[in-house]
Amino acid sequence: MPKRPVTPKPKRTKTADVNDLDLTCWREYDDIITDSLWQIPERDRSGAHAGDYHGNFVPQIPYQAMRRYTKQGDVVLDTFLGSGTSLIECRRLGRHGLGVELKRELAKQTRQRIEQEANPHDVTTTVLQGDSANVETTAPHIAEALRAMGKSSVQLALLHPPYHSIIKFSDGKHDLSNCDTVEDFAERFGQVVALTDRFLDAGRFLVLVIGDMYEAGEWIPLGFHCMQQVLQRGYTLKSLVVKDMQGNRAKRNLENIWRYRALAGGFYIFKHEYVMFFQKKSRGKS
Repeated sequence: MPKRPVTPKPKRTKTADVNDLDLTCWREYDDIITDSLWQIPERDRSGAHAGDYHGNFVPQIPYQAMRRYTKQGDVVLDTFLGSGTSLIECRRLGRHGLGVELKRELAKQTRQRIEQEANPHDVTTTVLQGDSANVETTAPHIAEALRAMGKSSVQLALLHPPYHSIIKFSDGKHDLSNCDTVEDFAERFGQVVALTDRFLDAGRFLVLVIGDMYEAGEWIPLGFHCMQQVLQRGYTLKSLVVKDMQGNRAKRNLENIWRYRALAGGFYIFKHEYVMFFQKKSRGKS
């Protein structure tokens, strides 16, 4: 009598070493996206989440990143904190969160917003006001905040910079949205990557959320300029996700105008942004 074929047991992969997923139950994780095209119909507005800050990303992005590339108790660093979306997700998922925001008043408002979110896992979420592109002044504050958590490094980095000059977030000279040229923007963004790299453990992930821009009749591949800044610091590009922007409020309200402009100007309307996943090579900290 022939032997019955043996169904192999699912094995844990190297990637699973950085998360809480049990791959013997992989079919149950229907909340986790594994395709490279993300079509998110609307942003999560539950709890402390709100879409009132122009330029913040949808909470589903940090949710996906943390589910795939962190475990409970890990530390997540966001060097462009904004209104605190990522740290709100940290509270929900049981990850410690550390964010750096350039604008002093926004940092204060963000602390208050995050405190409105329940903290069932009793994690620490810390908001620092500072310039993420200034390694010398900001690195000591990050190190001090980590020590207060009983930590010395982070296990996931989230970077969602301004898309150069598309939106002016302030009049400050240190604001990346005020850089004179794309080259200046890329250089300053690279300094933020250098700061992040100081604290990110080898083998762990850096997630970059970025879009391109259109200027003077030319498509500027801003995302790929930023990609190069990460790659040249010793990272491997693991995945490049295209996320649709169908729900973009500004474009939805001006849909007909933008369609006319596209037809008249010979260009295509932005309907996507990138979510890039990089892994830090096992080379120690820079």
